[in-house]
Amino acid sequence: MRALSSLIFLTVLTVAAPQAASAQAGFGAIGSEGKPDRMQQWLVPTPLPDNKSHALLFRPAGNGPFQLVVIAHATTQNALRRAQMPQPEYRALARFLVARGFAVLVPERPGHGATGGKYLEDQGGCDDANYARSGRATADEIASAMNFMRRQASIKPGGVIVVGHSGGGWGALALAAHPDVSAIIVFAAGRGGRADDVPNQVCAPQTLKAAAAEFGKGAKASVTWLIAANDSYFAPAFSRQLAEAFRSAGGKVDFKTLPAHGGEGHWLPETESGVKLAAPELERALNFARPAASRR
Repeated sequence: MRALSSLIFLTVLTVAAPQAASAQAGFGAIGSEGKPDRMQQWLVPTPLPDNKSHALLFRPAGNGPFQLVVIAHATTQNALRRAQMPQPEYRALARFLVARGFAVLVPERPGHGATGGKYLEDQGGCDDANYARSGRATADEIASAMNFMRRQASIKPGGVIVVGHSGGGWGALALAAHPDVSAIIVFAAGRGGRADDVPNQVCAPQTLKAAAAEFGKGAKASVTWLIAANDSYFAPAFSRQLAEAFRSAGGKVDFKTLPAHGGEGHWLPETESGVKLAAPELERALNFARPAASRR
């Protein structure tokens, strides 16, 4: 009888240990759900061992499991602006996606706002710009959050869609070879735009195009590349050159120029009116990325 009790105790201890370890890690939901779209604060991993990303999770009603969309926010080389950056939300874009059945995670990457920690995405100056390294660092950060969410009961483990904006879009392109990413949507993807705050001036443009080609090698996920006609960070003509460099190396790209939006088209995905402008292209990309049985 004593031996049986010991065996039961050891079994319970073994089963409970992973749960205890997970709780000690301190990742997961840290607040109750709210509005809109069951918005909830989460803490998710980053590539830095002692750093937790502050993230927002939006979900449809029900238990799921839901196909996951990760939205990767824009960034800046300015350290003060990064430190003061409010938590990225992309509420209009998240609302659009949740209405179509997706769970949406918006993680704040290291070096930004409340997440803090070391900024891993530094591209360097114009003379020594390393856009490939910068993009891969962003991709690693996106993947850390994505892989954690894929283990949650309410999330489907495969078929992840990554939506990236500006520097976040640049990192999304570097994930095109990831086996669990089914599609990528980027708004004004790139780094080094509006150099010295001069409209349509890109820092080391040939280096940026070479890095785009590097990301296209081995790419599997299809990319929808969207740019507003009045984007002064990456003009449509230059953005098309980046997309062509990605395609020429083997990537699959559907490039679209959207109508002008407001006074600066670069911020289109952050507004409700911008999401409405992009809606037809978003619908097309999402429909292709859905499993065949659930396509509209």
